[in-house]
Parts: sequence; C-alpha cells; structure tokens
Amino acid sequence: MSKLVANVRNTAHRVRAAVPAAPVVPPAPRWAELAAKAAVWTTVPSGVWRIAFGFGVPVGFTGATAARYAEHQPGWGTVYVVVLSALAESLAFLTVGLVRPWGQVAPGWIPLIGGRRVPPLAAIVPAALGSAVLTAMGLLSLFGGWARNMAEPDSPRGFAALVMTLAYLPLVVWGPLLGAVTIDFARRTLRRR
Repeated sequence: MSKLVANVRNTAHRVRAAVPAAPVVPPAPRWAELAAKAAVWTTVPSGVWRIAFGFGVPVGFTGATAARYAEHQPGWGTVYVVVLSALAESLAFLTVGLVRPWGQVAPGWIPLIGGRRVPPLAAIVPAALGSAVLTAMGLLSLFGGWARNMAEPDSPRGFAALVMTLAYLPLVVWGPLLGAVTIDFARRTLRRR
C-alpha cells in the first residue's frame, strides 16, 4: 500500500513539474471585480423575461406575432429561449475569468487543458472582439432598432412594454463592462512581458 502511495506522489510531482508555472500577475482592482460581476448580471433580466415568454407567459405581444409564437411555446420555442438565455449567461460569466485565477490557469477539472496556463491573448482577443460586438449591438438597439421594433402594431404596449424595456436595457452596458475588464486584464497580464 505504501508503494502505491509513493507512486501516486511521484506521478503527481512529475505532473506538477511538467506544467509551466503561471507568471505572477497582480490581482484585479476592486472596480474590475465589480465590473465583471455586473457584466454577469446584465444578462439575467432579459433571460428571465425570455424564459417566461418561452413558457407561454403573456408578455404583451398581440395579433399575428402572438399567434406565431404561441404555436411553438411551450415546445421548441421554449427550448430555444432557455438555451439562448443559458448561452448568454455563460458567456457573460466568462468575464469573471478575467479577474480570477482560473482566467490565467485553466481549472484542473477541464479535460485536456486543466492546470495549464492560459495564454493572455487567448482570453484578450475573444473578449475584446466580444466587447466590440456587444457594444455595437447595444448602441444599435438603443438608438435605432428598439424604437422601430416597439412601433410594430403587435409589440407590447404600456406596462408590458416597460417590463420588456427594463429587462433588455441592462444588455446595453454588457459590452462596455466587458471592454473595461478586458483592458484591465491586458494591462495586468501583458505588463510583465
């Protein structure tokens, strides 16, 4: 039994020695941690609204639009909105990796890459692109698409329109929050190179 324990220890030591150590990176400032957490929360209200809509809760659509959605909810429409909401929340949660150690060294439970150092550009490039796309989409929605969609005759009116607007409005700041956290991450991780 003691020989087995010794073999396990030797193997663990060899594995640790084979994994390159991550460079020392200063911790994220408090504002970056708060911005990363806020980015995660920006997707929650629209996800809750979307899932309620997917399960057939009347959210204010009328006429042909309501009829078109009603035939798929509950059903494939429900699956679609749940998956879309989970995907948005998962992507937003990746922002936290820019202020936590698992954004620099992959967690050990991840197959094939667990315990390995994450090259900074492997996080910076997708995060910067995501920030640019999300910021552009937010601005386009805020200054064009939203008003046009709400002008449709079947769109929610009154209180239902207010609820939908309040649910989707936080998404406008997701891109800028991700951008700020990405800039901080780049500043901290690329400084030592």
